[in-house]
Amino acid sequence: MEKRASIPPGLPRPNPTVSYWQDPPSQLANHRTTPDLPKTTDILVVGSGITGSSLAYNILNRPSSHSVLLLEARTACSGATGRNGGHTKCASYRDILDNVRDLGEEEAAKITRLQYNTMRAIHAFAREHGIQCDSLQGDTVDVFYDQGQVEKARNAVAKIKRILGEKDPAARYIFYSAEETEKKFLAQGSLGSLQYEAGSLSAYKFVTGVLDLALKKGLNLQTETPALKIARNEDCQKGWTVYTPRGEVKAKKLLLATNGYTAHLYPTLQGVIVPLRGHMTAQRPGSGIPKEGLGGTYSFIYDSNYEYMIPRPPGSKFAGDILIGGGAARAPNEGLFEWGETDDTTTDDFIRSYLEDCTKKYFGTNWGEDDPEGRLRKAWTGVMGFSADGFPLVGQVPGEEDLYVAASFQGNGMVLCFEIARALVAIMNEGDEKELNKWFPKAFRMTSERTKHKFQGKLHSKVSPMDLELKSQG
Repeated sequence: MEKRASIPPGLPRPNPTVSYWQDPPSQLANHRTTPDLPKTTDILVVGSGITGSSLAYNILNRPSSHSVLLLEARTACSGATGRNGGHTKCASYRDILDNVRDLGEEEAAKITRLQYNTMRAIHAFAREHGIQCDSLQGDTVDVFYDQGQVEKARNAVAKIKRILGEKDPAARYIFYSAEETEKKFLAQGSLGSLQYEAGSLSAYKFVTGVLDLALKKGLNLQTETPALKIARNEDCQKGWTVYTPRGEVKAKKLLLATNGYTAHLYPTLQGVIVPLRGHMTAQRPGSGIPKEGLGGTYSFIYDSNYEYMIPRPPGSKFAGDILIGGGAARAPNEGLFEWGETDDTTTDDFIRSYLEDCTKKYFGTNWGEDDPEGRLRKAWTGVMGFSADGFPLVGQVPGEEDLYVAASFQGNGMVLCFEIARALVAIMNEGDEKELNKWFPKAFRMTSERTKHKFQGKLHSKVSPMDLELKSQG
């Protein structure tokens, strides 16, 4: 892992795999607000995913009149956000025990509520602003295939209910037996399941919708303009210079919303934020899957990791299609070769084949016959970012005035980034710290101490002895 974490991420690759969501591309895909790149700007954001777009919108939605420039190396929303499964799912129970142990109950509760509130806020924002992104709110189910994970889930849910209170909506969890799981969710061969609130949407359509709103407020969006390097402004000027193939830009403040690629622009974060290439597939459902589609989203939890699955809602393009991602933990060496990998122009044959095969395995005879056109409609990859302690890195870069970062979302950006962007804008504008600390976790703040942790891989996926403690002890 140390070797994989030391691989420089480089720039986003040209000609990446085309995700299910990007076909057809948005009208903003190749947008350039002005023919030429501005020479100066008040605030420059690098990255046009959910973090960068939300940052731009939040800055421009404030009463101050800052000029905002957003640079994207490829087409708009061409990174991880435009390549994920479209899950707005918290799964807070999977990390609550570790968070309580490492941070205490108050901070653990903040993280749980932030995830839940972000999930709700994204769908509410889409409704409020009329963003057509196939937004669907409902329930999700985690189907278990490992007894240790079942026990961990029971202990974790008991902990959440005690800390948040039984009536808190973020603490609503319902367990089902194996028999109930097959009857209700059609999944066969499980040890049971856990149902709770979640949602789904096209993150690509959501983000391009946010970008459109920001453009109307004065955003200058420049796609296909990679940031090659950054440097502090010379001649004692405050701010930063960003170098691109189209020229250089001087910015008073620089915000890096570059997730797994962040170390390319700020090498000090090499090995602090580590990329992980993830795989996604879109599949035609079998004949046994209900024609109206499955009622909610899924995760399939086994001993070391999980797959996540999102059925396409009625009325959407290819309604009933099943999007399923993950699979790396089933590859040789538990997919170690995917860490440090930023080549999203291709897929790994083993992982792609595993994902294609696993849907029928999870549903068994309930899957039915494959579609005459074949099961696999599309496969693609995307690059995520992970940190050593398992938390996002948000705030001013230590020792670097006017340089800010929001990155490393551990594959859970859809229930983190939207509200994290709001927090970073408050931090950047020296907002009310007392008010911010009421809801924003200190564990997410960028500190020099956090950059010293040694990266060892994805956290919260395997079962630890603490996870199996007696509920009476929690």
